[in-house]
Amino acid sequence: MKVFVIGLDCGEPTLVFDRWHQDLPNLSRLMAGGTYGELTSTIPAITVPAWASMLSSKDPGQLGVYGFRNRADRSYENMTIATARSISAPRVWNILSEAGRQVAVVGVPQTYPVTPVNGVMISSFLTPSTRSPYTHPAELKGEIRGLVGEYLFDVPQFRTQDKDHLLQQIYALADQHHQVIKHLMTSRPWEFFMHVDMGVDRIHHGFWKYFDPRHPQYEAGNPYEDAIHDYYVHLDEQIGERLALLDDDTAVLVVSDHGGQPMMGGICFNEWLKQEGYLVLEHQPPGIVPLEKCEVDWSRTVAWGSGGYYARLFMNVKGREPEGVVEPADYERVRDELAAGIAAITGPDGRPLGSVAHKPEEVYAEVNNIAPDLVVYFGDLQWRSVGSLGLGSIYTSENDTGPDDANHAQQGLYIYYHPHAQGQGAGPRRHLMDVAPTILDLMDVPIPGDMRGQSFV
Repeated sequence: MKVFVIGLDCGEPTLVFDRWHQDLPNLSRLMAGGTYGELTSTIPAITVPAWASMLSSKDPGQLGVYGFRNRADRSYENMTIATARSISAPRVWNILSEAGRQVAVVGVPQTYPVTPVNGVMISSFLTPSTRSPYTHPAELKGEIRGLVGEYLFDVPQFRTQDKDHLLQQIYALADQHHQVIKHLMTSRPWEFFMHVDMGVDRIHHGFWKYFDPRHPQYEAGNPYEDAIHDYYVHLDEQIGERLALLDDDTAVLVVSDHGGQPMMGGICFNEWLKQEGYLVLEHQPPGIVPLEKCEVDWSRTVAWGSGGYYARLFMNVKGREPEGVVEPADYERVRDELAAGIAAITGPDGRPLGSVAHKPEEVYAEVNNIAPDLVVYFGDLQWRSVGSLGLGSIYTSENDTGPDDANHAQQGLYIYYHPHAQGQGAGPRRHLMDVAPTILDLMDVPIPGDMRGQSFV
């Protein structure tokens, strides 16, 4: 059995399964002939580390990766980007390559720098530029240039007010990658093929407020009302072209790393910590500035936070951080106090948001490298964490790093189609760590005993 995996970064189940089901004939055909349902993401529900977790069947704590940027050491400023070098656990294509199976991997997050595989690999959106070695084998780079010209890894700037240009970029990315995928599908031998489309994530962040009445900035009848819908339809047409190239011995998986939802606003996390007396500055910043540009009085600071779709809270522990103030004996008491305070944060209307602060050791099988002391979801991820200071309030309606309409959701999606099995329709909720053992099971390759997930098969 061969396996063809279609990855949709931020693919939202309610849009595919319900709202636009009738407009997506190719995805609907897979659903009708297979089984589908929600796919629970990692904590945090974010591209990095979710795709790596999916394809290694290890949780973020085991991988030691807690987001795009991670603390390199216990200092206050050293952060590193989580590249492919951050993932030491074997992923599906490594295991299949070792077993002699031929693989093709295109645009899967955390694949730069590329590593040798038994087949071909094109790296993902974190690749610096086309001057970087982004293909395996190396000569594939020239082949791609001859096919499509300058290869696109991502939308250069998806947080922009120029929505017409943003749409143009998103479609250009999808169309170019579609051409490359079809080329590799038909010019290379493969038993496992996987590609991840980043355009879904980018169009959600750029256009969610234009179509969803739940969004606080939605205006009916705006010119971009159908932008996300039309992109899903376009992508479905491309998926149909790819499916037409498959033989009758190929199973298909459509998966997303997390879902999407309207961003109701932002919680200025460091403003809250400052107001509560946990974060102390030497001077009030002039204007709105990120924490790293503020003068923090570490001798009086208990904790600080980072922004993003979720929040990471770090505590300033004596003997652990350079100027730590929290006594190790008081660590759990203070951490519980912080978690309770976060849970009690209300929205602008005075009602609790229902925020949750997760302790890493309670949600991961292991905790490797330097994890946050708390992983925070504001309002079930409906509220973004804003790390900048100087806003004068803990609430904001805008993102501090550029326009953003959507936040992530814990439930992504899966569609599993087996050409020799009868369709079962709606299926149970599964976890994204189930995907790797499912692929190995379908290809009759032994599933390593330390994988966390369970096969769909």
